[in-house]
Amino acid sequence: ILLLAVGVWAYDSAQKDQIAPGIQVGGVDIGGRSEDSARKIIKNEVVAPLRQPVVVSFEGEDYRISPRRLEQTADIDGMVDEAIEASRAGGLLDRVSRYASGSEVNTDLDPKIGYSESEVEDFVAELAGRIDREAQNASIVPSGDTLRPTPGHDGIELQQDRMYDLITEQVRSPGRDAEVQAVVESTEPEITKKELAKAYPTYITIDRSSFTLRLFKNLKLRKRYTIAVGASGYDTPSGLYDLQTKEVNPTWHVPDSAWAGSLAGQDIPPGPGNPLVARWMGIYNGAGIHGTDDIGSLGSAASHGCIRMGVDDVIELFDKVEVGDPVYIL
Repeated sequence: ILLLAVGVWAYDSAQKDQIAPGIQVGGVDIGGRSEDSARKIIKNEVVAPLRQPVVVSFEGEDYRISPRRLEQTADIDGMVDEAIEASRAGGLLDRVSRYASGSEVNTDLDPKIGYSESEVEDFVAELAGRIDREAQNASIVPSGDTLRPTPGHDGIELQQDRMYDLITEQVRSPGRDAEVQAVVESTEPEITKKELAKAYPTYITIDRSSFTLRLFKNLKLRKRYTIAVGASGYDTPSGLYDLQTKEVNPTWHVPDSAWAGSLAGQDIPPGPGNPLVARWMGIYNGAGIHGTDDIGSLGSAASHGCIRMGVDDVIELFDKVEVGDPVYIL
């Protein structure tokens, strides 16, 4: 019995540097190998492929992060030691029986690969910056007496948590030659074409060439008004704005400009001498819509940048609009 025990012990000791059949590291078979042989296989088939960049593909474009940037490390000795430990799992008799029968352990060990998590996070953020596209809201293009709706477009958003997992999985996997496909989701616009009327219940257009202000309700033309606009050198600004303020019988805060003469910088209260008659609807940088007693100027370019209206018209318009309503000047 003693001789048998010594023999069993000696046989077990002779196998202590052998990797059991069936053991893999990152899917690479190192079973039935000595430590030195397993170390070479791990170096060539597990670690060497990891020296390639991780490639993320999206819509025909490739985005790469290099092993150098990843600050990758590989603990080859640690992988071999873990394989030996797995090979010698169980009791003495179990091991010897396994050695004698050639039974497999069937264990796939994770490669001991180190990398910079912060660099992966930064790379994913960079991917999002290049791949993400904001959803485009449906919009309106004014054209004469009509408002032409234009459809919006869905956006694209990179799923950053999922991409972090996929990239780190690739960083730790010898199958580095496979590209990672970017995972994205569609994002819907806040305003669709069907929602335009609700989004823009009131819309004002100002046509400087025809001296016409148009009021739209639910995208339908409700009223045209004859107006005056800025004279040459004092042009009414073009573009899309919104009503910023509304005032009844406004005070005129005279611009500090040469054309204002001695009134420059003063505040003129309602009444005689104040050209802002009855109502004021501010638009942009001192320009706005107001009433005027100079009816003869309507239908011409006569102001210092503001939009003039007849008194009855400006009072009517004032009651039909709100602060925030869009104003498109063309």
